[in-house]
Order: sequence, then structure tokens, then C-alpha cells
Amino acid sequence: MTTALQINDVHKWFGNHHVLDGFSLRVEKGDVVGLLGPNGCGKSTVLKIVCKLLDLDAGQVRLMGEPLSELGYRARALVGLCTQHCALYPDLLPAENLHFFARLYGLSDRERQQRVEELMSSFALEKFATTRVGQLSGGWRQRLHLAVSLIHRPKLLVLDEPTAAVDLEARMDLWRFIEGLRDSGTTILLTSHHLAEAERLCSRVALMRNGKVVAEGSVPELLARIPGQAVAKVESEDQQAIAQRSIDLGWTVRQGAGQMRLLLPHDLSLLEIVDALRGIKVSAVSVQPVTLEDAYLELVGDSP
Repeated sequence: MTTALQINDVHKWFGNHHVLDGFSLRVEKGDVVGLLGPNGCGKSTVLKIVCKLLDLDAGQVRLMGEPLSELGYRARALVGLCTQHCALYPDLLPAENLHFFARLYGLSDRERQQRVEELMSSFALEKFATTRVGQLSGGWRQRLHLAVSLIHRPKLLVLDEPTAAVDLEARMDLWRFIEGLRDSGTTILLTSHHLAEAERLCSRVALMRNGKVVAEGSVPELLARIPGQAVAKVESEDQQAIAQRSIDLGWTVRQGAGQMRLLLPHDLSLLEIVDALRGIKVSAVSVQPVTLEDAYLELVGDSP
């Protein structure tokens, strides 16, 4: 594979606050890499550096094989950015927004017209052709925002929590668009607080804390680092008794994010779990396969 983005040992300070502390990451062409971590861990700072919106203090970033520091304004032609906050003109129509940004990127009249027509069709925006953007719902504005970020055919698409401000139905629609981009070979760097989003969309995930990557790999690779094949979530007034019984049974006990989680060495039915905890007062119990949320809690902590 060919590397689209290489970040090596990057540091960034805001005053005395060391936001990025030796951050490193590689994104191969055609990959969708998810960057996950708690608030304040430096995710958005990484994206701003990649998009030339913020300077790094130390380290190196290479974009499409070239040092970012030597690309100058050419870097912005290589990257498309879509954030949770729509950077659109509310008084313009959808196509007018697309034309405006196409001109900023220097597309010729012919290419601009062709590209606007393509994106209006691909994102099903024609039915709102005469509607000003300010009158669109949040989901449709975000759909247009994603289209705008693609107007110049960027080599790297950067998505900074693109579905954070939309409802569930709009989020599912945006997931399908991103899946289509992924399946067509678009290289994507994505941040999200929705772990299910990253699990569904990403080919690789990097988990961050305190300005650096603490774990990285495909979703199956990260799940393999959990000491269990399934997770039982238990509510009980006697958590100490639950913990001791679990240890006696060879189950790994985790407490955090407001709940007790039992990592089971193999799949067990709900009935088998309840039977194993017999004699202890339990108010609720559920069991499910391990997910990226469990890997996050295991490898990063309880502040997704």
C-alpha cells in the first residue's frame, strides 16, 4: 500500500498545555482510519495540523509523500475537510454553495459545472435545488457540507465528528454516504465520539489519550486485546460479592463508566450467567459480544 499521510512524533503546545505529546500515525491510501479518544486528548488538533489550519511545534507530517511544511497552499488542494459545524452560506442555494467553493479551489468553468451536477445528484440534493441552505434541516445541511468537502476531488478526506450534530436518521444516511466513499477507495481520516460509527466505517482505529496514540489496529485486532470473548453487564447492590464470585469463576472484572462489566473467557448464555451468580442479589444482567466500546474502555478508559 502507498502512504497517504504520515505523522511522526508531533508535538503541540498551547501555552503550558502539551496538547500533542509525540503523536504518530500512518494512513495508507484507500484506508479509513478512525481517531478516537476523550475530549481534550488532541484529536481536533491533529486534524487542524493536517489541514494546515494550525502549525505544529515539533515533529513532521508528510502528505502524499511530501513534507507538509513544503507544500504550502498546495496542501489545501489535497485535503477536503468536513466538520460537525457546517461552513456553508445559509442565504445561498445548495448548488450556489458548491459553485462558490469550486471557484475557491480553482476549478475551470467546465469542470466546476460537471462536478456540481455530479454532487447534487450523488447526494440527492436536486429536490432542494431552490431551497436556501439556511432553510434545510441539520441532516441535509451536513449532507451538503460533505459534498462541498469533495468538490475538488481531494486525495485525503478529513471528517471531524461529521455526524455529531444530527439526529439518528440523518446519521445513518451520512454513514451510508461515507461507506460509499470508502468502498470507492477514498482515503479518510475520521474522528468520532460514536464508537459504533468507527466500528462500522473504519478499516483501522487509533485510540488516543493525553496527546498520543495508546493503541492502534483493525477493529478485530483491538478486540483481540480484550481478555474475554463476551461481556456481561451487571447491576447489583452487592458489587463486592459479584466481583469475588467472578474472580472465583475465572472471569475478569471491570468497573467503570457507571457499571460493572464481567469479561467472560467464552460465550455464555444469559441463563448460565444468572445461574453462576445465584445467591447474590442482582437487579439486572445482560450479555453481548465484545465491541469497540469494550476495547476503548479496556485500552483508553471510561471517557469516550
